[in-house]
Amino acid sequence: MLANSSLRVFYHCSKEVACLFKSQHVLSSKFLNPKIAPRAEFHPSIWGDQFIAYTPDDEDTRACKEKQVEDLKEEVRRELMVVAGNPSQLLNFIDAMQRLGVAYHFERQIEESLQRIYDRFHDVDDTDDDLYNIALQFRLLRQQGYNISCGIFNKFKDEKGSFKEDLISNIQGMLGLYEAAHLRVHGEDILEEALAFTTTHLKATVESLGYPLAEQVAHALKHPIRKGLERLEARWYISLYQDEASHDKTLLKLAKLDFNLVQSLHKEELSDLARWWKELDFATKLPFARDRFVEGYFWILGVYFEPQYSCARRILTKLFSMASIIDDIYDAYGTLEELQPFTEAIERWDINSIDHLPEYMKLFYVTLLDMYKEIDQELEKDGNQYRVYYAKEVLKSQVRAYFAEAKWSHEVYIPTIEEYMLVALITSGSCMLATWSFIGMGEIMTKEGFDWVISDPKIITASTVIFRLMDDITTHKFEQKRGHVASGIECYMKQYGVSEEQVYSEFHKKVENAWLDINQECLKPTAVPMPLLTRVVNLSRVMDVIYKEGDGYTHVGKVMKDNIGSVLIDPIV
Repeated sequence: MLANSSLRVFYHCSKEVACLFKSQHVLSSKFLNPKIAPRAEFHPSIWGDQFIAYTPDDEDTRACKEKQVEDLKEEVRRELMVVAGNPSQLLNFIDAMQRLGVAYHFERQIEESLQRIYDRFHDVDDTDDDLYNIALQFRLLRQQGYNISCGIFNKFKDEKGSFKEDLISNIQGMLGLYEAAHLRVHGEDILEEALAFTTTHLKATVESLGYPLAEQVAHALKHPIRKGLERLEARWYISLYQDEASHDKTLLKLAKLDFNLVQSLHKEELSDLARWWKELDFATKLPFARDRFVEGYFWILGVYFEPQYSCARRILTKLFSMASIIDDIYDAYGTLEELQPFTEAIERWDINSIDHLPEYMKLFYVTLLDMYKEIDQELEKDGNQYRVYYAKEVLKSQVRAYFAEAKWSHEVYIPTIEEYMLVALITSGSCMLATWSFIGMGEIMTKEGFDWVISDPKIITASTVIFRLMDDITTHKFEQKRGHVASGIECYMKQYGVSEEQVYSEFHKKVENAWLDINQECLKPTAVPMPLLTRVVNLSRVMDVIYKEGDGYTHVGKVMKDNIGSVLIDPIV
């Protein structure tokens, strides 16, 4: 089975891969096979120039909307104070704020409220037998990092140790318990049982339910709150919340206005970035690569949507778009003969290294170095140039691992699963994206934070496992058709003599275990501030959403198109 020791990511793996890259075995002429690498046929961008043409509101109109938002925020703060004395009302109000996508305006008030609830948790009379209320309290406190005991659910078991049968008809309570179970950590058997119990019975009853319960249950079974992207979830929940008779009119009005205002900011950012992308003209100059710039920006929105992270989004979107092309250079176009000097050029990070590169690589390499210079100049304003060092180092680690995979592909070599994971955890890109996501985040990110992210913390390892295994599960059939390097699926099947379905099952278990690690690392006291951990959680959520039913990034279908439309095109009316 997959050894845990093989799931350690950055320094350990990158050093070993570096040794592999530098070894004579890799660089000997025997392996510099000039045969053409397998070419992939990627469909062109489906968006054209539609995002470039965005015209933002004039300053007066925007200022008026911002004033409305500020007034509504003040009303919501007053309402929050009114319900503060009623724990049940308070929890439901906080839940609505979070699910409607406006909680980022009230972080301090929510933290203080949940801290008070947690402090009183062991002092209150333990007579509340409402499953929904208890599950909601558990979930909200766990989401905030409070290690509330899962023992509060024991009261819902019978004398045989099973969940009581009369819970099955309590759909709201079952749904609450289902959502709470996704915040479990290792060793919480009662929550493992709760997840199995609620999943089974919710699936069995969903078709017999009326609106809105049927929609809530169906949506939760596909996208539990813990794994959903905040903008997508807010858009969906607003449409549901407005149909609830008991909805808070002020909160709903704020959610709609704020969603549209933030969406307009995202449209403006994307318009500027799309113009930059078009000027590079990689779609023409590097036609072998995926032109997925809009999908890339959507990916980054999943990492952080809040207005204060505008600079971080711009930087990460540019870095992400270049990483996507690098992936295709190694994966779908370059020969080993070309990839060796390209890998060495990135390792040296010197414009003089381009002499031995083919023309298409020269073009890309110069653009890459220029982009990093621009980022360096932007960070210099706040004295944060040191961050560029980390941005370079994770990319160097990435291309060393890409080259190791290219070598395997040209040798038609199927490694052991442990050997594969050592390299493939890096090529998943998770550690690189997590590091890059911190670059533009402002003062909350420190040098110690960067040292932490590359020190192989458990949450980064867990996210990387999710990236790697979900990617392998959803992409390996397409990639094997074009002669791609063996994925973890093929490696595992060969090593253990098991079927494809058995590997899927094993990998899904590993993904679920990785989520338990993520949940554990988000409990207080945390190694780094929660906003940094949230980026890692969000990166994992992006993978769950985009790769749940196939590679929605490479093969852009209806689901991805609809998701982008709801977040980046259509305002809420």
